[in-house]
Amino acid sequence: MLESLFDKVKERAAASIESVEAAVKTAAPKNLVKPEIPNDLMWQCPRCRKGVFIEKLEANKKVCPECSYHSRITAAERIAQIADKESFEEINANLSSKNPLGFPGYTEKVNGLTAKTHLNDGVVTGRCSIRGIPVILGVMDSRFMMASMGTVAGEKITRAFEEATKEKLPIIFFTASGGARMQEGILSLMQMAKTSAAVKRHSDAGLLYMTVLTDPTTGGVTASFASLGDIIIAEPKVLVGFAGRTVIEDTIKQRLPEDFQSAEFMLAHGFVDMIVPRVQIRRTLAHLLLLHKKPKVSDQFNFVDDYAPAAQNPLPAYDRLLLIRHKDRPTIRDYLPKIFDDVFELAGDRLFADDKAIFGGIAYFKGVPVTVISHVKGRNFNENKESNFGMPHPEGYRKALRLAKQAEKFGRPVIFFIDTSGAYCGIGAEERGQGEAIAKNLYELISLKTPIVSIVMGEGGSGGALAIGVCDSLAMLENSLYSVISPRGAASILWKDGGKEKQAANILKITAEDLVSFGIADKIISEPLGGAHNSVGAVSGNISEYLKETLKNILQKDIAILTEMRYNKFRNYGTEYINQ
Repeated sequence: MLESLFDKVKERAAASIESVEAAVKTAAPKNLVKPEIPNDLMWQCPRCRKGVFIEKLEANKKVCPECSYHSRITAAERIAQIADKESFEEINANLSSKNPLGFPGYTEKVNGLTAKTHLNDGVVTGRCSIRGIPVILGVMDSRFMMASMGTVAGEKITRAFEEATKEKLPIIFFTASGGARMQEGILSLMQMAKTSAAVKRHSDAGLLYMTVLTDPTTGGVTASFASLGDIIIAEPKVLVGFAGRTVIEDTIKQRLPEDFQSAEFMLAHGFVDMIVPRVQIRRTLAHLLLLHKKPKVSDQFNFVDDYAPAAQNPLPAYDRLLLIRHKDRPTIRDYLPKIFDDVFELAGDRLFADDKAIFGGIAYFKGVPVTVISHVKGRNFNENKESNFGMPHPEGYRKALRLAKQAEKFGRPVIFFIDTSGAYCGIGAEERGQGEAIAKNLYELISLKTPIVSIVMGEGGSGGALAIGVCDSLAMLENSLYSVISPRGAASILWKDGGKEKQAANILKITAEDLVSFGIADKIISEPLGGAHNSVGAVSGNISEYLKETLKNILQKDIAILTEMRYNKFRNYGTEYINQ
């Protein structure tokens, strides 16, 4: 009975649909044609499918105003957006390929694309200025065989770097490529090594190289000069990777995540410094160019030597431990805008990930460019979870070292801020070499050829603190602590009772005064009564005064003398306590 009823319902529904379709056909004019929108009037976004007037799209630098999709643009359009008006002067414009393999149809294809795009190849290079700063600029144009890197592209890129090295200029390259050019075979592959060698010579000359990754940046370009910038910027959501998605899925027999090989994916995995929307790229590049000028001790410093002294009645170590655990204890995010100007955060270790437990960036301190690196703690559970409660993984320490070495290259002082209970202990951290990462920092920082200053803001926990504690001058905030192990950890090991944390804290000699007495800390930076959280502004001012005094002294020293003094400083720790 139920089956019979079901059949009747289906028949009635089908009859209703047929009658509606018939009515529509009868009512609709037979000559009804969907109107077409002229291509020169409207543009349809391939992501959100919305229509946008061409005039509005171009005013927005060809970025969809609805979903921020960054459409591909020509080399000429890119140069017009970035270079100062009428400042671009093309170099090596007439180079063209001779078809080295005699590949069938290749010459005809190149000639056809030249006629269509008015380009001899997919790379345009030249001299220009950006807000008055002279640079060498390179731009890839994907209309020409997806800007694949053949002999001409490789030669133009290499000559651009050689020109920048000769003229002692920074170079900026906008990448957009499908990779190597198969029609030129092994000669195309060799352009990867050729361009990378030119980048190395430019870098060895102490010059700045910035890359801007645009859609798409793949294959041999990603695996050579595109990934070698001192600073690597990407436009939002662009495709960046080595092997193609289809090739990877076919090889591993798995479907890849939707965001795989996106700019955001590369940022999270440590290979990109920042993602910058197209409308902000020119301004960002100009600021970064200014920040990479060699620092000089200038009159802007107005050095003074009277920063506020420490309190006369210091608290016991355990009381300070409670203060630095206060929920409102200032973090690096509170101090940054009060001490530094024009802060640019840089991300990633270029190996595995961007560790949020370490902040790294460049900024101005009283008009002098500096590199700032710090442990990061949060002010609430979500912030602490994101920063892993200030406990870095190996990639955090590798990011710190990458940026310190970059500071060495450009002669910027390095300012470290220490605030961690220790390096993260976990399976992944051990698998990725936590010990090796810390050891490498100690190994490299002791001879880093640029001034280094470290400030303990809160906890200075064990090797996790020391990894950014090798320096020329060490200061501690009045209520900060610096120890071989956390007091709770010491109590657990020494007395098998973590509850004896207070006893351990007060016996380990871990206060700022203790560290000064050992000759390890050089200065104590005062805090207001009750702790730094009672006046972030006052503490920031005291930190600034310490930095001014210290940098005045350090920057006047010959770098060879400075590194020798640094070595001897650490060489002599503890020798007075040895019976000989």
